[in-house]
Amino acid sequence: MEAVIEALKAFWEGTGFHAFFTQPGAWKYMVMILIACFLLYLAIVKRFEPLLLLPIAFGMLLTNIPNSGMFHAFIFEGGHINWKLLTASGGLIDYLYLGVKLGIYPSLIFLGVGAMTDFGPLIANPKSLLLGAAAQLGIFAAFIGAKYIFNFSDGLAAAIGIIGGADGPTAIYVTSKLAPDKLGPIAIAAYSYMALVPFIQPPFMRMLTTKKERSIVMEQLRPVNKTERIVFPIVVTIFVALLVPSAAALVGMLMLGNLLRECGVTDRLSKTAQNELCNIVTIFLGISVGATATADAFLNLETLGILAMGICAFIIGTCGGVLFAKLMNWISGGKINPLIGSAGVSAVPMAARVAQIEGQKENPGNFLLMHAMGPNVAGVIGSAIAAGVFLSLFG
Repeated sequence: MEAVIEALKAFWEGTGFHAFFTQPGAWKYMVMILIACFLLYLAIVKRFEPLLLLPIAFGMLLTNIPNSGMFHAFIFEGGHINWKLLTASGGLIDYLYLGVKLGIYPSLIFLGVGAMTDFGPLIANPKSLLLGAAAQLGIFAAFIGAKYIFNFSDGLAAAIGIIGGADGPTAIYVTSKLAPDKLGPIAIAAYSYMALVPFIQPPFMRMLTTKKERSIVMEQLRPVNKTERIVFPIVVTIFVALLVPSAAALVGMLMLGNLLRECGVTDRLSKTAQNELCNIVTIFLGISVGATATADAFLNLETLGILAMGICAFIIGTCGGVLFAKLMNWISGGKINPLIGSAGVSAVPMAARVAQIEGQKENPGNFLLMHAMGPNVAGVIGSAIAAGVFLSLFG
């Protein structure tokens, strides 16, 4: 009987319930579990970026259950992988996290994005590249603010700045290299703000434009031939890789995915990149990133600073794109609807849809979606280049 009691006692002491009552600071675990459940609610009920927010939230849930042993932050302390500790005590998510740490998952996500995205609007209107560049203003403004207002390190300030590009995979890629201990808060901020694009952008779009500007009907884009579609990703890859070698992984995978889509001889590979591969990597990426949002890493004032600077970066990026589009509209004699500048952030295709919706509110016959897709695609390229710049400076 005594042996049974000892066994039951040992079992009880190994449970997470016991840890809640005995471990110092156990209340933090409960707070993180509640936050994870709230994120699950946003993903499932409100449908805010559910494809990534749901696995991120579930990864957060798993890692904050005491004694679950699925993720061990100490294995990756100092920005390095301790292979001996990984072999000795690594859990499931520790192994999945290697794809984040080694930069594999974000690059593969870019492969899928490239395969799913039509670059035709950007090729038809190369001036869209300028709008995509202008919308990256938020990245560098947030970097300066994070460094000189919050006194964050160069690496962390750069990672926070990338949130302004509204590009989750790029934010994860840069953070995993420059500020791995803050991967959870930055990833959650990046994807939360991406999901809130339809709520964050419109007030600033309306504030910076007049009714007349929002009603501008743009000319139909010219047709883009097959040769242009094939040559474009090859030329961009060569140019960007030579200009910013640190961005080659992201931009190269993005352009490879688009080349698979457009070349006409790799339909099976294109469909795999768009569907099976992208879906599998999304699950692994989300769980791994969510698992880094431990109580100690998330519940502190620094995280609040990250969230604050992240939203500022996103707003500044939106405003930068709209203001530059206003300038281009003035130069062109009233031929460009400034709303498309807001799509220069990288939330593809959500930001382009927001520009379309806002334009139709003022003029039901206005169709801005394809015009907005040009800056939208340019924004993806621009945020990857900005990431490359930061990596070359602080990596």
